[in-house]
Amino acid sequence: MKNLLLFFTLLLLLQSCSDNSEAIDSYFGFDIPKSTIDQHLEAQMKDLNIPGMSIAFINDGEVVHHRTIGYANLQDSLPVTEQTIFEAASMSKSVFAFFAMKYVEEGLLDLDTPLYTYLPYPDIAHDERYKKITARMVLSHRSGFPNWRTDRSDNQLTIEFEPGSEFLYSGEGYMYLSKVLKHLDDTTWEGLEQQFQAKVAAPLGLDHTVFIQDDYSKQYKAEPYDKNGEWVSPEKDVDSLYRYQFRAPASIHSESLDFSKWLIALMEGKGLEQASYEEMFKPHSFVSEFNSIKVDYTLGFFKPRLPLTNLFTHGGNNYGFTSWFSVDPKKGWGYVLFTNSEYGERLGGELTLYMLFGPDLTKLYIILGALLLTILLGLFYGIRFLVRRRRRLN
Repeated sequence: MKNLLLFFTLLLLLQSCSDNSEAIDSYFGFDIPKSTIDQHLEAQMKDLNIPGMSIAFINDGEVVHHRTIGYANLQDSLPVTEQTIFEAASMSKSVFAFFAMKYVEEGLLDLDTPLYTYLPYPDIAHDERYKKITARMVLSHRSGFPNWRTDRSDNQLTIEFEPGSEFLYSGEGYMYLSKVLKHLDDTTWEGLEQQFQAKVAAPLGLDHTVFIQDDYSKQYKAEPYDKNGEWVSPEKDVDSLYRYQFRAPASIHSESLDFSKWLIALMEGKGLEQASYEEMFKPHSFVSEFNSIKVDYTLGFFKPRLPLTNLFTHGGNNYGFTSWFSVDPKKGWGYVLFTNSEYGERLGGELTLYMLFGPDLTKLYIILGALLLTILLGLFYGIRFLVRRRRRLN
């Protein structure tokens, strides 16, 4: 206990205690000057050929820094502003999981009841195993469905393994669950959008976050650009028509300040009951190991197994739009970024590591050294205790 106290004391001593309005807290509390963050972001955007970005940082449950950088439309030299709307792509999954939990709380949906009992699915009726698929399996990507049936030459929906047995990232699963919710409400896709606005967006103050584009999002939406910085025309994007439909896994449109309201709601425990939050944030699936970091999936969120952290993340990638968020609800810390490029996910993942300690890795080495010292002291006192005990017994 004394050794742990020593470690955390050293950690606290290394942290800045100043209320510096010109700085942002790294995850472990080190001040990072906003000018340093801005320079880093602008350099990364240049290196990755990102035309435009909207990003917001949250400390202690409040947005402390917001930037709009670059262009929403390169051809017309239109800058990204606070009004600019981006596609959030697969970050939709996290918000949709939150939305689905509202139906669970209302008693309309049970996480472990097979979905076919609510709504049979003719598209997969040829495989009886689909009758085992539940909302929990869908939200944690254990349904057995592929990501998209269009990845197959025959365009047929299939089940790749026994439902519930392993992880396979699947937009198809989320689409099936959204069809179930639509059926439960006996409504249309437009009606399901209205339900999202009533159950989630309006109560949390999300003014411009939608699954189906409205007039505002159409007017202020950024233009998409590919890896070479070239405009992605509708002719290039085979999925462009889907951008105007309710697509649970991929169609949310938003911007960083508006999306931050939802992240702050997670921090404040708003919108859902505590039991729902516990269920949603609990790891359900082991995803894989990336650069020696093991990653789990909850109901709608990736959760990296990083020591001394409680981070939840998700990225998004539609053709010409990529995005990312990282959030620790208990700590009140996080950020979200949107880009009209192919590299926002990459930037977001790298930024998470950057934001853990800040740009000064000296602090990281000091903390790791303090942690190693704590472990060595613990071993020393542990061995000494065992030796003394053995002597007493003899």
